[in-house]
Amino acid sequence: MARIFDVIEYRNEMVDEIVHRFPDDSSIGDYRIGSQLIVRDGQSAVFFRNGQALDTFGPGMHTLTTYNVPKLIDFIGKAFNDRTPFPAEVYFVSLKEFANKKWGTPQPIIVRNPGVGLGVALLQGFGTYSFQVSDPQLFVTNIVGKQAIFRTSEIEERMRTMLLSKFQDLLGETGAKKSVLELIGLTEELGAGVRAKAQDDFAALGLTLKTFYIGNLKPSEKSAQELRDMGMLDMNVYTQLQAADAMRDAANNQSGGAGLTAGIGAGMGIGNLMGQALQGGMQQPQQQQQQAPAAGGAANGGMPEVMTPSEAAAVLRVSEEDVIAAIQAGDLKAKKLGNAYRISKGSLEDFLKS
Repeated sequence: MARIFDVIEYRNEMVDEIVHRFPDDSSIGDYRIGSQLIVRDGQSAVFFRNGQALDTFGPGMHTLTTYNVPKLIDFIGKAFNDRTPFPAEVYFVSLKEFANKKWGTPQPIIVRNPGVGLGVALLQGFGTYSFQVSDPQLFVTNIVGKQAIFRTSEIEERMRTMLLSKFQDLLGETGAKKSVLELIGLTEELGAGVRAKAQDDFAALGLTLKTFYIGNLKPSEKSAQELRDMGMLDMNVYTQLQAADAMRDAANNQSGGAGLTAGIGAGMGIGNLMGQALQGGMQQPQQQQQQAPAAGGAANGGMPEVMTPSEAAAVLRVSEEDVIAAIQAGDLKAKKLGNAYRISKGSLEDFLKS
């Protein structure tokens, strides 16, 4: 037999609960006309019967009558002296502000950056936001449904998705007029813009976006490979960046030797950059070409058939010591004549391909 409730209230502080149904089991409560409804500060109570909202009550003590719940008149007869129990569901909704919710960009956002580098930049940001239920009946009807308990965690992902969509849209609009450096300095304005853009979407859920703060907005640290995977780099630019990365890593390598030369080979032996090297695109300076040994000769203005370590270094655009280290490590084949090394064009090409 169903329990009949004469007092309806939910005393919990609702720290992370937005909505709590009473009773919170699968049953439907039986209430009497004349029962006491107690709604605490920061709460609202919404009565539902058969999926239809009967009424909404704010903080305070309320005596249920057919006057303040007029939709009950249709199924409560005078024959029962208006005291017959009626089945209904009561949803207590927290009206407090849920603050310090986190948001962040899981992937960098692409913005235009004309005249600087590649002409685009990747920005990452994070911060906090807060929200509040503004329309309890709409929120319960459209979002909660028949769930007995609805927590903030169940809607946070949806809200973050909406906020990131507005944030990305606003960065695109503002980035067309401002440089990346200017954007980074406009966190207060961007936050206000996102808040304004998102209000309608939040209102459709029965919510209000109270605050949106950008704690940090900065350029992303993405590798050349990640940029290319995002479709931002063509092969030519990608190859050049890879070569630059290899040169930087080689310069920072404290051990030198094989590790150093392996970085050079990996960075320079890919894609178009290697083709340029083999076709003379990275020829040594004219002065060095004129000093090349007559015995070695030149191959139609390209690399000489036989080179000294200095000449090979000019082709590779590294130091002579790096080339000698590669030879001694066995990565680059060379012929030792007395105390001097000579490197064939074929050996250098094999080294670039390795």
